[in-house]
Amino acid sequence: MPTTPPSIYAKPSDVSPDTLANLGPLRALAGVWQGTIGADDHPDRSGAKDDVYVEHYVAQPIDPQTNGPQLFFGLRYHTHITKPGQVATFHDQVGYWLWEPSTGTVMLTVGIPRGEVLLAGGQCDADANTFTVKSALGAPDYGICSNPFLTSHFQTTAFAMTITGHPDHTWSYVEDTTLTISGRAEPFQHTDGNTLHLITPPTPNPLAQVASAPSTSKP
Repeated sequence: MPTTPPSIYAKPSDVSPDTLANLGPLRALAGVWQGTIGADDHPDRSGAKDDVYVEHYVAQPIDPQTNGPQLFFGLRYHTHITKPGQVATFHDQVGYWLWEPSTGTVMLTVGIPRGEVLLAGGQCDADANTFTVKSALGAPDYGICSNPFLTSHFQTTAFAMTITGHPDHTWSYVEDTTLTISGRAEPFQHTDGNTLHLITPPTPNPLAQVASAPSTSKP
């Protein structure tokens, strides 16, 4: 159970401006990444279809965020996915990764341009090499919301994503999305996974850039 703070309006003091230094387990995700061995198993008319995909993943640090005394360090991400040799978008997704140091909580927001959003959460240590976030339909906090068509025909009832950082400084993920599909008796497990390789290091968040800039004042 979350503890009740002395004041829900009092912001934390002495917050570090350097998000990259305070990302905990999310530090492994910061930067611009490429993955070429993505595997996707999704529903289609025949039952299920397997596809391979190429992924461009950008995760850049944001300034520290607060809800009164609650403090987050995080990444704004955008992943764009195509099939090999194609230009058309196979999947597009935006959102935030958030780390709450005081509680050891990781959060993921997901927004996709098919009328669906979710918030997933999980617990881990700051130095964890792997962690999992989960979301469930109807949950009071980590929940899922879809447009009426998806709710009626392809309803997402559960979501889980496991991130693993590797010694070679790559990272990988496995996603498992449970769908209730009209006309099918059993839930469908839609799975995705890929390994990402760094292309460009992350850019420090705006506040950190200002804090580290050399002074222009004259002696």
